[in-house]
Amino acid sequence: MESSCVVYAGNHHDAVIHYHFPFKTLTIYINSRIMIKRVVASIALSSLLLFTACNKKKEEKEEAAVYPVTTPVVMDTVIDKEYVAQIKSVKNIEVRAQEKGFLEKIYVDEGQYVHQGQTLFRIMPQLYQAELLKAQAEVAQATIELKNASTLASNNIVSKNERAMAKAKLDAANAEAKLAQIHLSFTDIKAPFSGIINRLPLRLGSLVDEGDLLTSLSDNTNMYTYFNVSEPEYLNYQRNVASRGSNQVGLLMANGDLFPQQGSVETITGEFDSETGNIAFRAKFPNPDKLLRNGETGKVRMTLPLRNALIIPQKATYEIQDQKYVFVVDKNGVARSKNIKIAYELPDVYVVASGLSAGDKILLEGVQKVKDDQKVQTKAQDPKKVLQSLKLKAE
Repeated sequence: MESSCVVYAGNHHDAVIHYHFPFKTLTIYINSRIMIKRVVASIALSSLLLFTACNKKKEEKEEAAVYPVTTPVVMDTVIDKEYVAQIKSVKNIEVRAQEKGFLEKIYVDEGQYVHQGQTLFRIMPQLYQAELLKAQAEVAQATIELKNASTLASNNIVSKNERAMAKAKLDAANAEAKLAQIHLSFTDIKAPFSGIINRLPLRLGSLVDEGDLLTSLSDNTNMYTYFNVSEPEYLNYQRNVASRGSNQVGLLMANGDLFPQQGSVETITGEFDSETGNIAFRAKFPNPDKLLRNGETGKVRMTLPLRNALIIPQKATYEIQDQKYVFVVDKNGVARSKNIKIAYELPDVYVVASGLSAGDKILLEGVQKVKDDQKVQTKAQDPKKVLQSLKLKAE
């Protein structure tokens, strides 16, 4: 509220005074210097009195402010917690060479879908074909020797041990022939199951050694997601098996979209990681459209039950240097700030971990206006009705 006075001097010692009040402008015509001074002084005094009266009314209005208060609500609820997850194919293997040789044929391309039993690569087979022919010739020779030894033994020309030795030689030749056949079959590398071919690190004509990586194969029909859960959350999950209902979980993909299929928690590993204090969960997701691929990342969204959670509205808090505070009003009406720890953040409300008790009376509004240790007039509000106006998911 402001006022101003403007004096205009005229001829023959006349003056015109325009006094601007907040509500109107007063114009006074005076033809004496002494009268001018008296009038200006009177107007200034009146202005001072008016300003003082307005400020007093304003202070009285502020002192008369009534602030709503409420108490924390203790109730059972559930939260949706998100965990960073690694996505893996249920079937994912490395395809490696089992024999040494030149890479003669590559029948597939990167990203190609292949069927079980389909030939993927061929290593030059000539060496192994020759070894098989040699082994088969030894089998034929051993067969003839056994036949001769049997004839001689039946005529008592040689002992029966000679026949037995010939039989053993034939068995060894057959084993060598079978082994040669297996080595030859290893030159054709086939898909052990249907899936998608990944990178091809080698090119046609490369010299391949036994055990060299040729590619990897992924069956993306079903996917595993691995995520780590803290010890308190693990205990809450395990102790509320009956009340938590389904073990279904959701999956947020890397672009933020929700994967259309629901997964289920299948297994929990046997021990906690001593460095992180977490334990690994595994959930399985069907992947009928093959949208998910091995090696992706995402976030598993898991519903966790909260028993006897202490819940307050977010608007009842304020923040100083990343610390959350509330004003607790005592029985004498004095508001005192109190630091609290937040366990979980839900839409419009906080779940308090420590710093408050169920009977504490907290300031619901005006936390930016009230000062610490200020006496305030309050009006209690039903905490349940307060929460009804907010977004809270209850069990």
